[in-house]
Formats: sequence, C-alpha cells, structure tokens
Amino acid sequence: MKTDLDTLLTALYVFLDDHVIGRRRIGRPPLLSDAELLCLAIAQVLLDFPRERHWIRYARKNLRHLFPYIPDQSGYGKRLRAAGPLIAAAIRHLAENTPTGVPILRLVDSTPVPCGASRETAKRSDLAGDAGYGYCASHSRYFWGMRLYLVTTVEGMPVTWCLANPKLDERDVLAALLEVDHHLVQSGQVILADRGFAGQTFEAFLDDLGVHLLRPARKGTRDSTPSCTERRLLLMRQWIEAIFDTLKGQLSLEQHGARHRAGIYARVGQRLLAMATCIWHNTNTGAPRKRSLIAYDH
Repeated sequence: MKTDLDTLLTALYVFLDDHVIGRRRIGRPPLLSDAELLCLAIAQVLLDFPRERHWIRYARKNLRHLFPYIPDQSGYGKRLRAAGPLIAAAIRHLAENTPTGVPILRLVDSTPVPCGASRETAKRSDLAGDAGYGYCASHSRYFWGMRLYLVTTVEGMPVTWCLANPKLDERDVLAALLEVDHHLVQSGQVILADRGFAGQTFEAFLDDLGVHLLRPARKGTRDSTPSCTERRLLLMRQWIEAIFDTLKGQLSLEQHGARHRAGIYARVGQRLLAMATCIWHNTNTGAPRKRSLIAYDH
C-alpha cells in the first residue's frame, strides 16, 4: 500500500464509513458526507493551513479529485464546529484498531493550548470561564487559554483526552478523565507521568483501578529511589514531549484560531485525529516510524 496523502484519506474514508459513521439518516444526503468532512479536516492540518479561508481556496483548486463538493468557508466552519463528538468517536475507534508495541504502558501529560494573547481578548472572549490564566513550567511562560490532557500509547496514539481550565489541579482533572473512561485503562498497566501528578489521594485512586503510577521523585521529599528498570522507563517520559512537539510544530495546535467552546474542542480534536490517522495508517503499512508525517504533509 502506498504512503501518500491520497491513499491515507481514501483509507480513512473507508474506515470511517465502516466503523464510525453508521447508517445514514432518512432524507436527502448531504453534499459533503461526515466521512468526507473528517477527511477534509485532517488534510487541512496535515498540509498546514490553519486559516479556513486559505484552506478552502487551496482545496477547491487541488483536491477536487477527492472531494467533488467543497463548501464555502462559513459552511465548512459550521460543520467542523458541530463535529466534535464525531471526531472524538473517530479517534477512539482508531485507537481501538491500532495495536501498540507496548500494551502495558501509557503516557500521560498536559500542555498549554493558548486561546488569546491580550487582556481584552481574555475579557471579551466567549471562552471566558472555560479558559483561564496558567503557567507553563516547560517553557517558563504564562498563557491565557486551556490545558490539553492527553493519555497515549508509546507510539503517540491518543487513547483519551480532554481540555480543562489551567487553574484546576491536574491530578483532579486526570482522575475525572480516567473515571469517565476507566475502561480504556486496563488493570496492570503502568502510567508514566511527571512529578506534578504526585499525591496520595490520586495514587490511591489509581491503585483502585489496578494501575501503577511511575513518576520522577519530587525534590525535598522521601520518595523511594526507583530501580534500574524504572529509571529506564522514566527516560521514556521524553516521548510525550515529542508527541506534543508533533502536535504544535507540525499540526499547528497553538494556531487553532477557535473562539468558542465547540470550536476549540473540535479543532484540538482535529489535530489529534490527524496524528491518530497517521499512526494508524503507518502501523498498517509497516512504516518504521509510526508518528512520522513526512509522507502526508506535502
């Protein structure tokens, strides 16, 4: 099987139509089906078109052989904002149908998703209340927006995710996420996290799920010294940073442009779906690097 954008979109369309979309509703079919909409959405981020106006103009000129009907900017944006639940379902189905090389291991972390850069934006945005001010220790900067919490396989396949106000305790957010999607984390698995997830209450919650938390020792505490095997596992913490680097550097996560709750949920999901699709396709084609986007971003 070829590894190019046309093949990727064709394979995804068939997968969505068979496993995600389900039976079509009675009535006139839409000119752009739901499966075509999601394929068009991931092509947008893979080809690096953060602005929908520029994307629609490019797609109408270059992608007519894949999408006979392409709506105007307002129609596309409206459909995309309403597609958040469908995008989440597609990511979940891709994760369930993609084997991982290390099924016992999961990576967990959060990263900022800025939604504005000025005080006026923070005061007037429709995201006020959902978004807030936070601090990113990795980049030593403050931001106004939300935090993306992500649970992935070692290859980077999103297993479950959510967006939350950065003022919320990340242990509480992750506990709520795992409580809702506890069936996605199996008993006996190991979760690699940073030291910010340390806490007796949170670790007791994971113990009840039968999950072992592995994290770096906190400074100034009596945390037990990790074994040689655990030290090697902790070195894998860099993998989640590489996953976030892919989302931000190649899939324009911080250039999402959303101004509403439904919009940011759908557009962050759009980036995660693009990465999940590439990992799924690379796994099926036997590509050596599962998270590589090189074959699809031009």
